[in-house]
Order: sequence, then C-alpha cells, then structure tokens
Amino acid sequence: MQYTILCSDLDGTLLTTKNDVSAYTIAEISRIKKHLKVILVSARMPQSMTYLQKRLGIENQPIICYNGALVIDGTKQISSTTIPINIVSSVYELAEATKIKLGLYAYKEWYVEETSERVEKEIKYTKTTPVFRSTATTIADWKKRTISAHKIMLMGTKSTADTLYTELQKHHSTALNIYRSNDTLIEVAPKSVSKLSAIKQLLSPHESLKDIIAFGDNYNDIEMLQHVAMGVAVGNARDEVKAIANAVTLNNTEDGVAHFIKQHLI
Repeated sequence: MQYTILCSDLDGTLLTTKNDVSAYTIAEISRIKKHLKVILVSARMPQSMTYLQKRLGIENQPIICYNGALVIDGTKQISSTTIPINIVSSVYELAEATKIKLGLYAYKEWYVEETSERVEKEIKYTKTTPVFRSTATTIADWKKRTISAHKIMLMGTKSTADTLYTELQKHHSTALNIYRSNDTLIEVAPKSVSKLSAIKQLLSPHESLKDIIAFGDNYNDIEMLQHVAMGVAVGNARDEVKAIANAVTLNNTEDGVAHFIKQHLI
C-alpha cells in the first residue's frame, strides 16, 4: 500500500539515542520526505522537537506536542488544549501528599521546583531548560495570566508513583489522560486530546487515516497505531503495544524505524 503520511513517536521509537536521530534515520527520512509528509508526534514540548525536525530536514511539517494537547506548524498554533487550572491545583495537592514532584508545561514554558536526577536527564535528553520556582507560584501566575498546563510530569519512586497513579485515576480519570511513562514517571494530559485526535486535525479533506503509517513504543501510542493503516511497534515497545501493532520492527537503538522504512517504503 502507498502511504502519504508517516507519523512517528520520538523517545524510544525514532530516536536512536536518548536525544538524537541517527545518520541512517536521517538518510531514510530524506529519501521518502519528497512523497510522504513526516510528522513528529510526541509528549515533548515544542523546542525539544524542533531541533529534531531540523536534523531530519522536515521543518516545513507540523508537529504534535504534549501527546496531542498542542499542535503547531512553524509559528502558527493550530490547536491548544490545556488542563483546567483547578485540576492542576488538585493534582498538585495529591502529589504533595505522596511526596512526588511536578514538572509543569505550558506551550514553551517548563517549571520545576528543584533539580533532581530526573530533571537533569530531561535537560540533557530534550535540550531544554526549566525555570526553577515553587509549583504554588506557577499556579498563581497562571491564574493571573489565564493560562494552564498542556502537560504535567510527576516524578517519584515506583512505590509513590503506584500510589499517586491510583489516586489520579480515582479522582480525575474523566478529565485527564494519565500515562505511566515508566515505573517512576506519570504523564498527565487533557482527556479530550490524544496523538490520534491531533493527527485527525492535520488531515486535509482528501486525506484519511488509511493514508498513514505510524510508529510507536508506549501506551500513549496504542490508539494511534490501532487506527492508522499501518501501525508499527519498535522491538523495544511494551508488550501491549506489540500486541495491537500490524508489524514489529527492530529496537529503536537498532534504527528500527529506518530499517522498516528501507524495507517497505519505496
């Protein structure tokens, strides 16, 4: 089948290392980008995606940030969906009770209370730097500016993350998408958006999901992979993702996406 759009997750999927794409991936994207739109779809914030767009030579394409909560095309904002500020405050209270720290993201802003191993990894891997200030200050500032979070990152231990995940599901499952990035990280986004919903916004009248091949590795990729024409899981993907995928390629560290492109896309 001839696809006209390729959508790919970044971390654990398209990225060969923690913060970059390989020369092999760049070469394969360069080969197909003349006849396929290549759209990056990630939980990342915009500036931690645009440097990868430049590396791949696809700056002319839109990007889907924050698991679909923010869609931008160059300097144009196509859509923006934020978590209501009262729910941000509630998540903060629940996190405080379990001694878990928050990372708050709104468009190109990122706030944390203090540095940590996790924060330092995020700085290194995403090539972005947060503003350090109290979460209470950030929430108060956002209330004055009438803005709110596109994403909340919750950073704890496996035990505290298990506890908080249960509490978040109990209190906010109808308003929030709550993802386990790994044993110690929880990502929170607005319930009304997803990677798939954002992709649908970018389709022109003559395009459909049947025109799309997509790649992913984690829980927040499942819906996307299930509904496009060809959903491909990388070899390191979670078992639940591999189970619903149409195909499984090599690990991200083995250039799985590039390998599949070379084997199957002319």
